Order: sequence, then structure tokens, then C-alpha cells
Amino acid sequence: MNQTQLSTRRIWLVLLAIGMFTFMSTLDSSIINIALPVISKDLNIPMNQATWSVSIYLIMISGLLTLFGNLGDQMGKIRIFKWGTYVFTFGSMLAGINLGLPFLLFARVVQAIGAAMTMSNSFGISTTIAPQKMRARAMATIAMFVSLGAIAGPAVGGLILSILPWSYIFWINVPLGIVTIILGAFLFPASEGSEEPLSVDWVGVALLFFLITTFFVGLNIGQENGFFSMLPILSYGLTLLLLMGFIYWEQRVSKPLLDLSIFKIKLFTLSILTSFLVFASGFFINVLLPFYLQNLRGVAPGEAGLYMMAYPAAMLIGAPISGAVADKFDRENVTLFALTGITIGMAGWLFIDAHSPLFMVVILGAWTGLGTAFFNSPNNAITMSNAPAAQLGVAGSLNALARNLGMVSGTTAVTTALYLSMSQQIGHQVVTYPVGKPEVFVQGMHFAMVFGLLLVIIAWLLTAYRVVLRMKSQIIHHD
Repeated sequence: MNQTQLSTRRIWLVLLAIGMFTFMSTLDSSIINIALPVISKDLNIPMNQATWSVSIYLIMISGLLTLFGNLGDQMGKIRIFKWGTYVFTFGSMLAGINLGLPFLLFARVVQAIGAAMTMSNSFGISTTIAPQKMRARAMATIAMFVSLGAIAGPAVGGLILSILPWSYIFWINVPLGIVTIILGAFLFPASEGSEEPLSVDWVGVALLFFLITTFFVGLNIGQENGFFSMLPILSYGLTLLLLMGFIYWEQRVSKPLLDLSIFKIKLFTLSILTSFLVFASGFFINVLLPFYLQNLRGVAPGEAGLYMMAYPAAMLIGAPISGAVADKFDRENVTLFALTGITIGMAGWLFIDAHSPLFMVVILGAWTGLGTAFFNSPNNAITMSNAPAAQLGVAGSLNALARNLGMVSGTTAVTTALYLSMSQQIGHQVVTYPVGKPEVFVQGMHFAMVFGLLLVIIAWLLTAYRVVLRMKSQIIHHD
């Protein structure tokens, strides 16, 4: 697939087709949350069982991203992406059929397989078809559709549930998927894979899948029963053993699932780490704001949703602008500038209390979201530009995996810090909002936000180090 064979117009149309499916998979991860109470009641199951329809989707995607990134490098990224659109659309059709919780979970697994096939190769395709001079704008386009899915999820889900059964939150993907499939058939260039015979490191696939599954399940159990109870501690130990086993195996197998030498590329590794940290810190805001707005300030859920849209709306607006800026100016400097803005925004949350004007919440949300948009586009471009051409699929899957792990880790870290602080203040274990004690929540919120701020500061330091590395390499090259 030679990027010079595609006109600029064709490149943008291909990015549109990729973006539409990115929108669908993002929408599907956010739209179901608002329907969980309805699904729980309709299927006559407890709420904690219904939430597995969310968890299993995330676990399966994260566990399979690297496999499909590897297959994309061998068989052709566009071929795997296309198959993913078929699988996801079929899974969406199944998920809307009400045959009980086991069937819903099965359908969500099918959806997740399709989503993993597309997510793992979208960045690789974008990098391959977009020339260097427009690569950040290409990445910004994908980021824009991610933001749009995040914004539209609660609103679209609420609208559907107000007039139709919950099945339609999945069935909405079917016509969108068909449109994307048709667009892809006409727009995508021919897929080119490796000429070597297909080789799959199934041992590596199994080790990585069980590693991620054990990690996520341990976090879920820890949030319900305490992170230092027996089962979570066992899961942490097993996760560590699986990680060591995975690294040991990948270093010795002739054709590994993940060529660990990719992490020797410092600019690539630093970009992946900073992406993880920024996504983790972003979820500190996402998790705390519903508590702050609805429980502390007494804002109605609908109105609270509007306040919370400031963050993703700013990302949506900032994504195309940041892509253009990053293509025109030095991407390293744009990333460092963006992280400086995010750091200031995260620090601002430490001054929000029970009496702060709500417009300040909107301003801080928009400021942080805009900073995140200006970070994502150049950072994604730097990540993919520093990956070996033969490993763009794996590189894209690692980028998506860092994003997913960041979201899960951020959610776990913020809830742990919040409940730990409130429990210490009250004198017994607290796992929900402390009714009638607003000062306890505010202090817990500030305590949690300090950790979010530290994550961003670490990301800033890593990016500053990345700038220094690049400057050194330029001096050596010049000499």
C-alpha cells in the first residue's frame, strides 16, 4: 500500500471511513453505561452482573489488540480492519437480541473481537496512507471521532431508551456498520501483507490474554471486596508471573507475537508511556465529576451530563486544530506545550470546593480537554513515526492498549484514592458518597486529584526528556 498512489482527497475519505468505525466502537463502549439499570431490570439480574457486559467488552479488546496488530502486519492491515467491521456489525446485531445475560455476554465478546481487529490497525493504516507532512492531522481525525463517540454516547443512549427498548443501543451500530463497510469497499486501497507464510505465536497470545484478563478481573474484584483481600492479591501475583512468563517466552521464540525490541526505540516507548499516563489522569476527572456535580452540588443528572460534556467537546474542537498545528510546527514542542496546559488544568481542580462557581468547572473541563487534544495528535504521530514499518500494526495495537490500560488504571486509582481518604477521615471503610459530610468528599477529591496531577507531571518530565533525546540525536547527526 503505497501512500504516493493515493490523492489527498482519497486519503481523507479513507480516514473518514476509519473514523466512522472508530466512532461506532467508542460509542458502543459509552452508550451501554446509561442502559445498565434498564438491562438489569429487564433481564432480572443484579446490577453487578449487568456491569460484566461492560467489563467483558474491555477485557476482550485489550487481550486481543496485539494479536490482531500482529496479524495486520502479516496479512495486511486493511484486510484485518475490514474483517473487523463485519464481525463487529454482526456482534451488534446479536447483542440486541434479548436471550438473557449469557447470550448478551457472548454477543459482547463477538463485538469486542471485531472492535479489537479495527482498533489495532486504524493507526497503522493512517500512518501508512498519510505522508509525513499530514500525519498529525490524520491522527487528529481519528482522535476527533473518538471524542465524538464519547460525547454522543450518553445523549444517544438516553434518547434511544426514552422511545425504544435497550436492544436498539446495539442495533444502531448495524446501519452505521453497513455504511462503513460499503465506504471501505470503494475507498480502501488494496491490502498488502507480508510475503512470508503466516506465523502466529499462540503461546504468546495465550500468555498476554490471560495476563490482561487476570489484571482486569483482579481490579474488578478489588473494587468490590478491597484491593488487599485474598483474591485480588492472588490475581496481582499471578499477573506478575504471567508477565515474566510472557517476556521470557517472547525473547526466545523465533517469531514472537510482540517483538520486544520495539521498546528499545526510546522515542516510541516514551510516547506509549506518556499516552498511558495522560489517559489515566483524564479518568480522574471523569470519575470524580459525577460525584461532585450530582451528590455534592445537587445538580440533576441531565444537567450534570451537559457540564461534563465540556471535556470531550473541547477535545472534539481541539483535535483538528491540534493536528494542523502539529503538522506545521515541531511535534515534540507541541506535545510539551499541551502537557504544560494539562498540568495547569489538573492543578486547578485542587481549588474547586463545594462553593465554587459551576462555570469554573466548565472552564477547567474545557481547558483540560483542549490540552489533551493538543497532546494526543502529535503524540500519536510521534509514536507511529518512530515504529518500524514492518511493525506498524503491532505499534498501533500497543498505542490502543496503552489507552485502554490507562482508562482502567485511572478509574481504579482515583476510586481507591478517594475512598481511602474518606475512610481515614470518617474512621471506617467508605465505598460511596458520604451523605451529609461534604467536607469529607471535598478533601477526598483533592487527595485523589493530587495523584492525577502527579501522573501528568511524570508525563511532562518524560516528554521533556524525549525533547532532549531528540535534540541530542540531531546534534550527533549534524556533527
